[in-house]
Amino acid sequence: MTAVGGPIDQARSFGLVASVYHSARPGYPVEAVSWLIGDAARILDLGAGTGKLTQALVSLDREVIAVDPVEEMLEELEVQVPGVPRILGTAEDIPIEDASVDAVVAGQSWHWFEPARAIPEIARVLKPGGVLGLVWNTRDTRVDWLREAGEIMHERHDASATWDSYATVGRPFGDLEEHTVEWTARMSRPAFLDLVRSRSYFITAEAGAQSATIDALEALLDRHPDVAGESDVDVPYLTRCFRARLGA
Repeated sequence: MTAVGGPIDQARSFGLVASVYHSARPGYPVEAVSWLIGDAARILDLGAGTGKLTQALVSLDREVIAVDPVEEMLEELEVQVPGVPRILGTAEDIPIEDASVDAVVAGQSWHWFEPARAIPEIARVLKPGGVLGLVWNTRDTRVDWLREAGEIMHERHDASATWDSYATVGRPFGDLEEHTVEWTARMSRPAFLDLVRSRSYFITAEAGAQSATIDALEALLDRHPDVAGESDVDVPYLTRCFRARLGA
């Protein structure tokens, strides 16, 4: 989820580019999602956005409820994952019943929540012993051209690129377990640039800064020996998963 005033305003900026967000952002590996939720049957996808994580959960034959504060994102989710119940709401005020889900998951969104308010709400809607799962896709910047791309994209200013400082939960949940999945997404050059356009720092930047970022990335793709002359590029990812059990 996004960046403009407070967390909710920042998240709502994604509504301006909901369809681009969905087409550009990568999905989640089945291995990662399976580890995240275990045997949970009824799952709340919190900060569901356009349904990237929702799709993975549905593919695992789980019952899913999607909650997001941005109506445009949920409208896109309905297009991409029809039939999933969609509810307008926030992590700090979840509009579902007490003890009604086996797991709550947050894909690429935990860093937008206010933990002091969100954690008690998540605990409220979870069944006893339920699971809270957090997951982030991050580009593997050990690869040189992606490291350079990250510098051009000002990733140090983007909350989703500094997720590790947010990956804490605390009571009433037990200790966080961690699991990482390495994988590669192959995409066209235009698709990679759309991925950049879907990031919060880019969305909220001035038009001139946006143009300069795209120009610099196109120059990088033209000159770097790992990708120069390629119409498609391999983008390696690390999917970082964290889970904690209520009352553990």
